[in-house]
Amino acid sequence: MTTAHPALDGLTTPALLLDEARMIRNIDRLAAQAQTLGVTLRPHLKTAKSTEIARRLGGPITVSTLAEAEVFHAAGHTDILYAVGIAPRKLPRVQALRAAGCDLTVILDSLAQARAVAEAGVPALIEIDSDGHRGGLVPDDPLLIRIGKLLQDAGLLRGVLTHAGESYGVSGREAHAGFAEMERRATVRAAEALRGAGLTCAVVSTGSTPTAHAARDLSGVTELRAGVYMFFDLVMAGIGVCARDDIALSVLTTVIGHQRSKGWLMIDAGWMAMSRDRGTAAQAVDQGYGLVCDAAGREVPDLIVAGANQEHGIVSLRPGSKAEMPDLPVGTLLRILPNHACATAAQHARYHVIPADGGPMATWPRFGGW
Repeated sequence: MTTAHPALDGLTTPALLLDEARMIRNIDRLAAQAQTLGVTLRPHLKTAKSTEIARRLGGPITVSTLAEAEVFHAAGHTDILYAVGIAPRKLPRVQALRAAGCDLTVILDSLAQARAVAEAGVPALIEIDSDGHRGGLVPDDPLLIRIGKLLQDAGLLRGVLTHAGESYGVSGREAHAGFAEMERRATVRAAEALRGAGLTCAVVSTGSTPTAHAARDLSGVTELRAGVYMFFDLVMAGIGVCARDDIALSVLTTVIGHQRSKGWLMIDAGWMAMSRDRGTAAQAVDQGYGLVCDAAGREVPDLIVAGANQEHGIVSLRPGSKAEMPDLPVGTLLRILPNHACATAAQHARYHVIPADGGPMATWPRFGGW
């Protein structure tokens, strides 16, 4: 029978918990998938923001801020992709990292960025739009070759990259596999266009957590990226990428009151602990601000955080539920599974780690900033 770790009683709530065994299982799952597909895995550490987690991954990494690049390079990581379109004013920090021995690559999708990058002497990938989600060039845009030539003339063209963010809006392995193929086709077409123009394209980079897990064939792709997979969350569970038992993050909270006539109980985890992310609201099952578990991590049937103020959470049965409201006295510890692991983790300065070996709990710092 699963029991709560005895050290939970000593934590000040709300507190961010990390189940190490689940995290390791999630990490190993995608590593095996990348190996089967014959590509390099480049994990995205925007969610983790922790050197303790990063050292359990090894190999090349992806970041979304230069602060991440600086911290992870100081911790020994040397092959880093900064996967947000480069703002020219940030290039001096990129140059400083490269001068310190970090092979930091940036991404871009415009001539203005390419000119600034060429002048700064920083290598780049060209971002490709594979699904209309955000930035990037479609593979047959004539600008692709112009940007590629500008970068290659400066000796800085590394390749192409895409991210199928629209894969978060569909559910099921078949649908995600379709988006994975969309990523593959778009980047391979772009790479072929560059090579056909006499330009190099060593790197063909694809990935999102849904597509990385569902991809069946990555012919022509060299590397795979994903981020939230190491923790997972209710959004990923809601679209069928993982099971709720795979979610490695939760927020420990304490029952602080009741409004029995309304069917509510109050907890000391509001949106400052959980975030305001309501990513499951558009899914088939709306999990409110998070799904309620007991202190051992077992789901309490149909109990969700239905509302959130800054430091107060309102817990109730989900609308339409036939379950009975459980008797949870003031002082009861609960764990809340998050909608969006990235947003929830960002509210906290540390992980309280439930160790895989059942030993004493550990504390791993996490950082923020840009």
